[in-house]
Amino acid sequence: MKAVALPRIDTDEATRRLLLPYCRLARGEVWEDAVHGHRVGVLDASSPSEVAGLFGGETAVAAVQDPPYNLSPGTLRSSAMPSRDVTQYLAFTRRWIESQRLVMAENSHFYLWMGADLARGFQPLPDVMILMREYPDLIPRSFITMRNQRGYGTQKNWMWVRQELLYYTKGTPEFRVVYTDIPKILKGYYKNVGGRMTENTERGKSPTIRPGNVWVDIQQVFYRLHENVPGAYAQKPLKAIERILESSSSTGELVTDFFAHSGTTLIGAERLGRRCYTFDLDPIYAELTIRRLEHYRATGETGWQTENPFPEIDGELAERNRNAAPLGVEKEPTDERVENQAGNVEEAEAPGIDEG
Repeated sequence: MKAVALPRIDTDEATRRLLLPYCRLARGEVWEDAVHGHRVGVLDASSPSEVAGLFGGETAVAAVQDPPYNLSPGTLRSSAMPSRDVTQYLAFTRRWIESQRLVMAENSHFYLWMGADLARGFQPLPDVMILMREYPDLIPRSFITMRNQRGYGTQKNWMWVRQELLYYTKGTPEFRVVYTDIPKILKGYYKNVGGRMTENTERGKSPTIRPGNVWVDIQQVFYRLHENVPGAYAQKPLKAIERILESSSSTGELVTDFFAHSGTTLIGAERLGRRCYTFDLDPIYAELTIRRLEHYRATGETGWQTENPFPEIDGELAERNRNAAPLGVEKEPTDERVENQAGNVEEAEAPGIDEG
């Protein structure tokens, strides 16, 4: 039987009911990797006791967090990512940050992906930035923007093609310089070295440039990429996560992600020789995370592209969608509503693809 790609897990309740029986973890349980010591759990990020139990006294040198952004995903309803009052959202954010602080090493890094809802005054991004001032031990170091390389445009507004990443540190952790794949092409910045005038390309340690706080060289994940995990909405690019882990941790060290989702932080840690403790409140995403690690070890592939990570339900999906268009195939919008990268919906006069 030909595999059927998985619909969005968070908005398709019928699919969720099919998947739950195949989840090996129940609420409160933890899976431990026998090969490299990773841990994956079905836990609550806002519960200090559950987080502390996962770590068992260990601490992480880097935390990469991608929590729900308090955005309604376009016109869809999501049971896994509901939109709530900003006061409630900030209370939730405080709770999970308090949990994280318990397991951060004395010298450690904290990266926080965060979104902004145009329809509600750009919340919660500025609200969370202000909330972070309550933690003087977490020092703001950078405000990073990752520029998406493709997406649907609109003729009535600037395209939303950016994702925001806040960077904080605790103590004085080591930061390792990494480089992009972008070659140095502009000469300048002349300096006298040993009696000879030199320019920046001569003095540099690499033929490529270092990443700044605007990342333009990373392709966001979509169905044509092998790292794509069907069913996982707004998956972060593996290249971005690996850049973070390379610069902010060393081989053998422990990193963490409280919102596992598609398991990208775990895959990055596996590829770079780090250990990762990660979890999700949703047992389906925890199972997806474990399966992605097993799939990577078995095939070398970092995702499934358009194949179903849960082939056990191919028959049910095929039957349910017998008369529907093939799943997992992106199409050009056919109406005048286009969902932008922030999860908002805008009117579009002439939708098109931005190739960056």
